[in-house]
Amino acid sequence: MSRQVNQVPPEPWARLLEAAREVARRAYAPYSRFPVGAAALVDDGRLVVGCNVENAAYGVTLCAECGLVSALHAGGGGRLTHFVCVDGSDRVIMPCGRCRQLLVEHGGPELLVMTRSGVTPMSQVLPDAFGPDSLGLD
Repeated sequence: MSRQVNQVPPEPWARLLEAAREVARRAYAPYSRFPVGAAALVDDGRLVVGCNVENAAYGVTLCAECGLVSALHAGGGGRLTHFVCVDGSDRVIMPCGRCRQLLVEHGGPELLVMTRSGVTPMSQVLPDAFGPDSLGLD
C-alpha cells in the first residue's frame, strides 16, 4: 500500500502550528529538556491543546497528546479532525506509538495529522489500529 501524503494548505494548519508552538513553551520538561506541544481541531470547531508534563518518576510522565485528549473531554468531548505536534524548537514531530493509539481512539482513521512530509490520515499513521471495533464495542 502506497502512502498518500497531501500538501499542507495554509488553514487550519497555520492556526494549529501557532497554538502547538505556544503551548510547547508551557511544557514542564526539566528532565528530558524536550518540551512538546500539541494542538487539534474538534469536529465542533473548538481548538484543544496539550503539553508534556514530566515527573521525577519517569513512568508517570504525561505526553502532550494526553493533555490534549483530556482537554477534549473536559471541554465537552467530540472527535478530533486535525492534529499537529511540535518540539521546543518549533519542528513538527510524530506522536509516539502510545499517543497514536490515543489519537486514533479520539479522532478515528480519518483524523488528519501534520507530519514532516505533509498531511496524512491517521489510517496511514497507524494502519490496522486496535480500537473499540476490535473489542466489538463500536
